[in-house]
Amino acid sequence: MTSDLLAVDGGTPVRNIEQHPWPRWPVFDETEESALLAVLRSGHWWYVDGTCGSAFEREFASFQDAHYGVTCTNGTAALEIALRALGVGCGDEVIVPPYTFIATAAAVLTVGATPVFVDIEADTLNIDAAQIETAITPRTRAIIPAYIAGRPVDLDALLELARRHGLFVVEDAAQAHGAAWRGRRVGAFGDLGTFSFQATKNLNAGEGGILISDNEALADAAWSVMNVGRARTGRWYEHRVLGGNYRITEFQSALLLAQMKRLPDQIALRSQNADILRDLLVRQEGITLPRHDPRITTHAYHLFTFLYRSEAFHGRPIGQFTKALQAEGVPCSTGYVPLYKEGVFARHAAGQGSWCRASRHIDYPNLHLTTCEQVCSTCVWLPQHLLLGGAEDMNVIATAIAKIQRAPL
Repeated sequence: MTSDLLAVDGGTPVRNIEQHPWPRWPVFDETEESALLAVLRSGHWWYVDGTCGSAFEREFASFQDAHYGVTCTNGTAALEIALRALGVGCGDEVIVPPYTFIATAAAVLTVGATPVFVDIEADTLNIDAAQIETAITPRTRAIIPAYIAGRPVDLDALLELARRHGLFVVEDAAQAHGAAWRGRRVGAFGDLGTFSFQATKNLNAGEGGILISDNEALADAAWSVMNVGRARTGRWYEHRVLGGNYRITEFQSALLLAQMKRLPDQIALRSQNADILRDLLVRQEGITLPRHDPRITTHAYHLFTFLYRSEAFHGRPIGQFTKALQAEGVPCSTGYVPLYKEGVFARHAAGQGSWCRASRHIDYPNLHLTTCEQVCSTCVWLPQHLLLGGAEDMNVIATAIAKIQRAPL
């Protein structure tokens, strides 16, 4: 047995995670415990009569350089609420990326509109703004850019295009807490921005979501949809629009307020370690890192991603590479599949179910967006909590990758 024998083949792993675990996630202590107990003992557990929900809305909106915030049950609901607040519905079209969590496109279907997929850039994993214009039709009402891994899309190009065509922009910033473009944090560049506080997210309450905006009327419209159609100035049993009960609880808001205190330092630490890891991997044959863009002044690093080239690893398929990397003690995954390949879109294309019948037919099962397909077969994800370690942890990742490259298949 040599030191280069892969752990997956019986060798010694680069990191024994039982002896040397990665930084835990979530991060919490008595601060979160005290916050939850305070809500419990107050007897005000409900968004409507509590204070934590409104306090968190103000604090998070301000943190993201926005004027208004509206909390809700989760990031998926936030996208649906945003579209309803904008009046997007049956027969309308919304441009979305195919490389994202299903909520980005499913929210479009939920309001009766039609998702129109536009390909991504391989070196950013985000929607290719240069290809959006050819997808615009008279039915197009909005664009939803998703900030994959915590990296903002090219907002200069996208916002100019949206203004020129009179389209709404809903920023899907579920992975981009604290990310900034040209020094301003994302979420209120467009008409509405949405965030998730699901368990893996960089700001975490198990579940939860928020919409932010600089437009008071749109924020009020979102609040109304969130709160079963009520208006802020209306009577309790007065429901002016079709909404739902998407209210967050006081427990989640209290937890988020406590977690917010940690977020700035965590953002800085992730960025510092991502820079170290980039420097370690930039010359690693067979690994292609995302393109650097100086306009992105803060990358949220919900994920650290790279593209894998199997021929530089003796032809080792990506599935075998990630299995070997996990065995060496480095958590990783291969991420998304093209969204248009999911069964729900095949059902929509076939007219199976209660879909809006006024929409343009799109043959989703036969779509083929070249870059998305390539990325889905070559992209590797490292989860954000790995970046909460130190420089030695980054060395472990690079060492494990180099070890796999040396090993014959």
